[in-house]
Amino acid sequence: MRLGNFTKSEGGRAALLLAPPFLYALALLALPILAVVLFSFWTQDFMTIDTGFTLANYREFFDKPIYTVLLGRSLMVSGIVTLVTVILAYPVAYFLSFHVAPARKSLWLFLITIPFWTSYLIRVFLWKVILGYNGVINSGLVGAGIIDEPLSFILYNVNAVIITLAHAFAPFAILPIFVALEKIDRSLIEASRDLGETRISTFFRVTLPLSMPGLVAAVLIVFIPTIGDYVTPELMGGAGGKLIANMIQTQFLQLNNAPMGAAIAIVAMTCVTAIALVFVGLNRRWLRGRG
Repeated sequence: MRLGNFTKSEGGRAALLLAPPFLYALALLALPILAVVLFSFWTQDFMTIDTGFTLANYREFFDKPIYTVLLGRSLMVSGIVTLVTVILAYPVAYFLSFHVAPARKSLWLFLITIPFWTSYLIRVFLWKVILGYNGVINSGLVGAGIIDEPLSFILYNVNAVIITLAHAFAPFAILPIFVALEKIDRSLIEASRDLGETRISTFFRVTLPLSMPGLVAAVLIVFIPTIGDYVTPELMGGAGGKLIANMIQTQFLQLNNAPMGAAIAIVAMTCVTAIALVFVGLNRRWLRGRG
């Protein structure tokens, strides 16, 4: 009877509907993170794990400069990738929303998602071919007589990692910005123009603030995953392009030190979470100030 009364209420039915996905998310997201947190306070000697509570892994992280250098480089690369991706994605989304006929928008969205048809690994290898010492870019520049010898600074360094990641995450930035732009009431833009505003001032005073939710989503969608990407730095970065995710991989798979890898992961996640919260907070404050 109690269960029957519970299901008769609107809140009870909502709780029953939300319970399966909540438990699913708890099992696949919360529990693994808790396991990583727990591991970070343990130590490991080859195959032996000491479950005694210790902060040795965190002390080692802040005592050895290599970890902080890699974390700083990772944050820098992710920030640059996010900035470049969003700056290039916004005009595409704006053009698609305001200048493409409604009947053709589906085709454009279809074309934007074509990169998802191929493996991420294949796309990285393709950029390796393009940026290589004897790759497409260098061969074209040498053939055109612009340079005398192939450029060596476009592969196996941070530049190659930024270029590859910016291309890989471009659709993730375009789509949320496009959705936000599509929701803007066109009458507001017309009213701004009727009141004497120019196209540029209308964009900065109407379009940009109203599209900010999509812009924030694009920034977070690009910034957060790039911190944890280790495939692109491994294949494109060389010795000078390794990021913090590569160190985590090394600790887990090569050095057989899962607790240290877990501690590095926790520090990285904490930094990313703090930066994301600060960014969202500043965005809300900016929007409140304009309102």
